Amino acid sequence: MDLKKILIVGLGSIGLKHLRIAREIFPESIIGVLRHKKTNEVTADADKIFFDLSQALKFQPQIAIICSPASEHVKISSALVGQGVHVLIERPISDNQKGLEELNCKAIKNNCVLAVGYNLRFLPSLMKFKNLIDKNLIGNAYSVRSEVGQYLPNWRKTDYRDSVSAKKILGGGVLLELSHELDYLRWIFGEVESVQAEIGHQSKLEIDVEDTAHIILKFKESKNKSNLVASLNLDFIRHDKARICHVIGGKGTLRWNGLTGDIDLFEPDKTKWKNIYKYKMDQDGSYKDEWLHFIDCINKKITPKISFQDGIKVLNIIESIKIASSSGKKVLVK
Repeated sequence: MDLKKILIVGLGSIGLKHLRIAREIFPESIIGVLRHKKTNEVTADADKIFFDLSQALKFQPQIAIICSPASEHVKISSALVGQGVHVLIERPISDNQKGLEELNCKAIKNNCVLAVGYNLRFLPSLMKFKNLIDKNLIGNAYSVRSEVGQYLPNWRKTDYRDSVSAKKILGGGVLLELSHELDYLRWIFGEVESVQAEIGHQSKLEIDVEDTAHIILKFKESKNKSNLVASLNLDFIRHDKARICHVIGGKGTLRWNGLTGDIDLFEPDKTKWKNIYKYKMDQDGSYKDEWLHFIDCINKKITPKISFQDGIKVLNIIESIKIASSSGKKVLVK
């Protein structure tokens, strides 16, 4: 593919990252940026700045990376796909189900690649973690405990109250903003059958969305005829930033640290953890690999590693979690 024109939609922290990576990988391409707020600020690495969608469509990009608020993803993606543009949508694909199937059908009709930006799947440490589980290093998995959290005001570079994470209308809240965990858990352990949950706003943060979610995921029957159960905690309130997953099996426990790139093993009859894998974290590495995979899918006409249907399935789980929390009951995931 002779990539001449690239469009980045949204210029928050993730949009800036994608812009920088696009310029690094494709130094000769013309890169346009669609922003929702008018400004005279000069944007490094961008060749053109647009302030409405019609201008961006006239630019006629070949690919687009959607980094706008989740509530805008479907509308913008649909317009671009309608023009034959290949699209990578940053997670989550939307804040609700409206228009998703129509967008998917339009992409198929126009031969457009639709990929979803769950970049954790491109982390070498998480890929290794999955590989070790698949190879039965710790035997049958009996239980999973996953958590991710950090203090929202420390996460957002600007006033956290103005961020996407803080506002319901923009698709904020821990369920959508931290949905990476839901994606990688179903990638490793299969489809989720049912959920139970308690979500809420526990802190004094000035936001109108949930800052905490405690979730129980029951997976569909596995090859060893059991239904694996995972506990998942998501939050915006902890000061000790964490992203970690424990898998307890019949032959030991495996621990993945998503912040350090470490995998540790606790074997039966041992008294301490043993580090069995370490990968020096590269903040841009997984995003670069995601970009190269996206382009490869376009060139080879193959389905992305994280497909649009994967994004829909994560959103289905999120909606089931909301119902479970409000009803206090176990909810089957459609």
